[in-house]
Amino acid sequence: MTSAQHLLADEVTVGYGRQVVLDNATLRIDRGETVGLRGPSGSGKSTLVRVLALLHRPDRGRVSIDGTPVDAVRYSVPVAVRTRVAALFQSPRAAADPRLSITDLIAEPLRATRTPEPVVRERVAELADLVGLTSDLRGRRPHAVSDGQLQRACLARALVHRPDYLLCDEATAMLDASTQAHVAAVIRDYQRTQRAGVLAITHDQTLMDRWADRIVDLAGTATAGAGA
Repeated sequence: MTSAQHLLADEVTVGYGRQVVLDNATLRIDRGETVGLRGPSGSGKSTLVRVLALLHRPDRGRVSIDGTPVDAVRYSVPVAVRTRVAALFQSPRAAADPRLSITDLIAEPLRATRTPEPVVRERVAELADLVGLTSDLRGRRPHAVSDGQLQRACLARALVHRPDYLLCDEATAMLDASTQAHVAAVIRDYQRTQRAGVLAITHDQTLMDRWADRIVDLAGTATAGAGA
């Protein structure tokens, strides 16, 4: 029998002070599928992404990857485990170190895991080409590129370790239509070639319907099918 292949937040509760942001939330993302997550502002969607990305420890409940519980967060999680999940957030400005060049921004996760420099250079060039960053942009710092160009760099960084699960939290919300379409296409192509599980949060219902295999409403228990 094949072992489970999914990223799972199981009965997760998260509070900040006295405010409960997530209450007993469960979400499962299978390898190869795109799950759309919707809900009103304040329903805890971004918090759930941070929990699934192993960036925030829930007060109750557990995250598991392919059936194996992950009890730690951030750098306490072994490299081989934490690099299996990546996240792409709404604001590339908030996610990018302004001191780094675009090349170094993409390379940062590889260097953090002591990847040999020749491998780093090859992988960064491959991904920069994939997301459409021309060579003249790669030496610039974040302030010298557009939001769309910076989000492409953040996408390249998210894919640098070839994650099995990619979590997209309003990742196209700040982009123009052409960049939005390009980013979505890169993610879909990556998903097909790597059989990655993708979580998509977006207020664009047309994009959600076109992109998601399954839609989950965080505010309730109902799920709805959608076109792939």
